[in-house]
Amino acid sequence: MSTPTTMRAAVYHGPRDIRIEDVPAPMPGPDDVLVRVLRSGLCGTDVTEWVSGPLMIPLYSAHAHSGHSGPMIQGHEILGEVMSAPADSSLSNGQIVASGAQVFCGECERCREGRVNICERLYTLGLNTNGGHAEYVIAPVRSWVPVPSNLSLDHAGLVQPLAVGLHAARRSGAGGGDFVLISGAGAIGSFVLAALRHLEPALEITLTDVDALKLERAQRLGADHVMLAGAVHDREFDVTIEASGAPGTLARCIELTRVGGRVLAVGMPARPLELDIHHLVLREITLDTTVALITQEDMVPALEILSTTGLGTELLDSVQPLSQIAAVLDAIASGRVQGKVLLDPRG
Repeated sequence: MSTPTTMRAAVYHGPRDIRIEDVPAPMPGPDDVLVRVLRSGLCGTDVTEWVSGPLMIPLYSAHAHSGHSGPMIQGHEILGEVMSAPADSSLSNGQIVASGAQVFCGECERCREGRVNICERLYTLGLNTNGGHAEYVIAPVRSWVPVPSNLSLDHAGLVQPLAVGLHAARRSGAGGGDFVLISGAGAIGSFVLAALRHLEPALEITLTDVDALKLERAQRLGADHVMLAGAVHDREFDVTIEASGAPGTLARCIELTRVGGRVLAVGMPARPLELDIHHLVLREITLDTTVALITQEDMVPALEILSTTGLGTELLDSVQPLSQIAAVLDAIASGRVQGKVLLDPRG
């Protein structure tokens, strides 16, 4: 199969400046898989870069690990068809694959612990180097997982953020018959809910949010209880998970956590926070964090969840042509989109 020399891509040049351009196609190295992108997801990180970046994109100076500098192709939720793969890999041309978008060294101390998501030399497609908002993308073999044949492209396109939710669910430590509170019923809160239901069916889970429609969706996804944010809770929780990043919500989660309980910070606040450390210390509450995913550990079960549940139908908003990326980012930023939006590079 011939290697493409040019491709169409959405190139980030700065805040509210993404241009559809013809650019050189990536050239795979000996350990790389070349993939024709079929779907790429838009994430809150993409929206933040669109509105107020560059924050993670190395637009003005080279990234320490990827070496990329300058205008960049975003997109770290990637699904596509293998065009070429190393001969000694398990992947074959024509196979549908999804990527966790992480490029990790496999050799540092964190990687040897299995924590490749915090590799000492980590970089991420679409955040620190060219990603999936394009016709083609490359990444090492270990960055890809095969997609089951019974799963539609549109639903499989949700696997990366669901894998992030799975990693967060594991990090929460919730188990047995714990009472769990998730603050935020948006995309990431919904993915954490689905992951917890998959890992620990016996949990009793409450979702809070300011949006009644999102809470209705949370009930369909398996929440035992839903409450509008700010409502009075008549119990403390064993585990609380902050998944919105909204001002004051992490502090509220800590207040609602029982003595000796656990708090997991998932949402990324726009500004630094002040927390009551005395409350944490004197009640011996564990405050933990989570970031991204571990490719093989989280992507494979995430594909299983999407194959066996209606999660994709509930959370997919639409598939839009790549040419409409600016309009879609504006719509997401203004709160006019409820679910996940995927891009089709062919449009």
